[in-house]
This record gives sequence, C-alpha cells and structure tokens, in this order.
Amino acid sequence: MTHDPKSMMIQLQGMEQQLQSFGMQRQQLQAQLLEVESALEEVEGAKTAYRIIGGIMVSADPVALKSELSEKKGSIGVRIKSVERQENSLKDKAQALQEEVLKVSGGKE
Repeated sequence: MTHDPKSMMIQLQGMEQQLQSFGMQRQQLQAQLLEVESALEEVEGAKTAYRIIGGIMVSADPVALKSELSEKKGSIGVRIKSVERQENSLKDKAQALQEEVLKVSGGKE
C-alpha cells in the first residue's frame, strides 16, 4: 500500500462510492424481497392466481406460482447476503485505510 496521503484519500473516496452503490443494491433487493413475500401471502390458499407477462395478466397455477415465488425469495435472500458480505468487507478495508491515512498525515504534522 502506498503511503502518499493524497492517493490514499482518493482510494478512500472510491471505497465510499462503492459502499453507496452496495447500499443501493441492498435496498433494491430488500424491496424486491418484500414484494415477493407479499405476493406469496396473496397466493397462499388461493384457488386462482394470475401472473403478468409483458403487460398482460394471464391465469397461472397457484401451486406452481407459489413454488416459483419461493424460489425467487430464496435467490433474492442469497443475493442480499452476498451484497452485505461485500459491503462489510469493504467497510473494514475503508476503516483500515482511514486509520492509515490518519497515521501517515498525523506523522507529518
């Protein structure tokens, strides 16, 4: 790692932007998860169900739709955990870099 405070600050700013991006991804995935969970509640015990395909609502088998939604819920959950792991790892790296910047810039003053 370089000990030039200016390049370290630029690197830190890049990490902050990545963290914002991860946060937005996580929020979008959580919104999708809520939507799927809501759809699952509606399908539960339903005798008829519908799915929207290309702007057209068509009849769907409730059991198959429930299975599909459950699978999608699991997939979204895995993606959320992955984003959270990446986000936490980057937070740790950013914190370490920030401490290094303080050490390097504090040592010169």
